Amino acid sequence: MSEPLNIADRLRNSAGIVPDQPAVIFPSSRDARGRTAWTQVSFARLDAEVDQLARGLISLGVRPGHRMVLMVRPSIEFIALVFAIFRSGATCVLIDPGMGRGSLLRCLDQTDPHGFIAIPLVHLIRSLMPWRYRSARLNVSVGSPKLPWLESLDGLLQRGSLAASVTLPQTLSTDAAAIIFTSGSTGPPKGVVFEHGMFDAQVDLIRNFYGIAPGETDLPGFPLFALFNLAMQVTTVIPEMDPTRPAAVDPARILDGLRTQRATQAYGSPAMWNRVGRHCEQFGIRIERLNRVLSAGAPVPLHVIRRITAMLRPDADIHTPYGATECLPVASIGGREILADTAVQSASGRGTCVGRVFAGVDVRIIRATDAVIQNIDQAEQVPPGAIGEIIVRSPAATREYFRRPDATAAAKIADGATFWHRMGDVGFLDEQQRLWFCGRRAHVVHTAQGPMYSVCCEAIFDQHPQVYRSALIGLGPVGNECPLIVVEPEPGQFPETPAATDRLTAELLALAAANPLTASIRSVLFHRSFPVDTRHNVKINREQLRIWAERQH
Repeated sequence: MSEPLNIADRLRNSAGIVPDQPAVIFPSSRDARGRTAWTQVSFARLDAEVDQLARGLISLGVRPGHRMVLMVRPSIEFIALVFAIFRSGATCVLIDPGMGRGSLLRCLDQTDPHGFIAIPLVHLIRSLMPWRYRSARLNVSVGSPKLPWLESLDGLLQRGSLAASVTLPQTLSTDAAAIIFTSGSTGPPKGVVFEHGMFDAQVDLIRNFYGIAPGETDLPGFPLFALFNLAMQVTTVIPEMDPTRPAAVDPARILDGLRTQRATQAYGSPAMWNRVGRHCEQFGIRIERLNRVLSAGAPVPLHVIRRITAMLRPDADIHTPYGATECLPVASIGGREILADTAVQSASGRGTCVGRVFAGVDVRIIRATDAVIQNIDQAEQVPPGAIGEIIVRSPAATREYFRRPDATAAAKIADGATFWHRMGDVGFLDEQQRLWFCGRRAHVVHTAQGPMYSVCCEAIFDQHPQVYRSALIGLGPVGNECPLIVVEPEPGQFPETPAATDRLTAELLALAAANPLTASIRSVLFHRSFPVDTRHNVKINREQLRIWAERQH
């Protein structure tokens, strides 16, 4: 049953408890000697600014239900505007600009926004397409140069100060707070509708599971994670990086932010931590103040876990939460448990253990199918320990995709007054009730001898010291696919001569032959750099890789 709730109220609550604590710390400039100057805003000041911006938006004409696209670089202003849109009752639309122009425009077309709060470049590009987004009449330009025909951020703040008596709307827990688009790594990006109550549940799940305490400091490599911090009285340090290119991050700048701002927690994609971990290993760097490192978005390679664990205190850990844009979090495991227990099993092809399920979250393993499952009674649970499709019921699970009833029907299973979300992944629960991930359902290779699971098979080849990562690909018709493995060697390890290629191929096929999971693989291809997703720079675009592999045969 719906109840009055706005996720931005948690910022107001934090401001009442710790008004003077820094809410957001931002790297504002760097001098000629490479030293960074940091700007900060307190919880009380940020809450007051969010109020002012929300009233400014209402004065501009923004109303509950309006869809406002936010395209502003990571900054204090970005965070303030997210909460201001929430507080105005409107829906904040967030689209990863790194997904490419075509996908970005399709997402915007699908959203049909009522306005843009964006950097000037976005508005200038939009002005070149006047036939598009005719409903977008509520627009604000943020940053330089000023666009005189549009409201500026300063103008919005001034509107808010003049409208101080305006009553902010009351939202319900089931009202839409945001539309966040998936990365599109396994299909066209889809807009995921987040309700205020779902965000609220996410905050509690994450805080309680990891024991995050008020007063901690977090450096998140994904800007929206600041939402959780502000709701938990945790200070957010915005890192010096392009969040759309985590694989290109400068490790020294990340480490500078962690040290100078005395961070106790940090979040980043596996690609980001791969860069940071290699840097720390090379220079013998340790970060003693960190209590926990979080990494998600894709399976975290074992070499990344080893390197990050080595830079932490013995009582600190790297955690790898499992989930999806539509349902986060689901389960989590610590790096030290992986190294001590599950890594050996993963290397033999069991899959990747993603840990124990969060309290308040339910997981079931059902018979995998591409068909729509309308009701939970139609879903067949598999025997304990068997691999099947992972479905999840959670207070943080999203209910629908925006204007995509077909995609919603394919991803949700009704269960009385509740529903289950189909993760699109395959896996199993072990005897300790830990969840194991065996790959995406769409990436299963269906051979005449039976299914082959990507994560299980790839682990066999990833053991080779020259292999950075591998990808299982099936060629031919489903049900009679021919499996092959595509390998991206470690930097500097690509076989450049026919003799080197033959030698590495023979070594990899020997590994394959020694394991019944991969014994049927008799073909290896080498690729210099896998195509990956734009958000995390780590999810392999297997469709592109399959097309490439077909051309090689």
